[in-house]
Amino acid sequence: MVKVKTRVNGFGHIGYLVTRAAFNFGRVDTVAINYHFTDLNYMIYVVQCYSSHGKFHGTIKAENRKLVINGNPITIF
Repeated sequence: MVKVKTRVNGFGHIGYLVTRAAFNFGRVDTVAINYHFTDLNYMIYVVQCYSSHGKFHGTIKAENRKLVINGNPITIF
């Protein structure tokens, strides 16, 4: 299975929902997020908890100024 590499431009309501959906779908590899307006801890909170679609059931953490979701590092610009 070939994964499509993508970049998310912005991390507002649509940006974090697209990111969550990409990881739930499994065939999309998010490699970068263009959003420098907030810190990584808030981005972690948004992906994990802030959604009417339920809690994100994967792993998420900040490491080396990158967002790591299910073991995949995502560069933040």
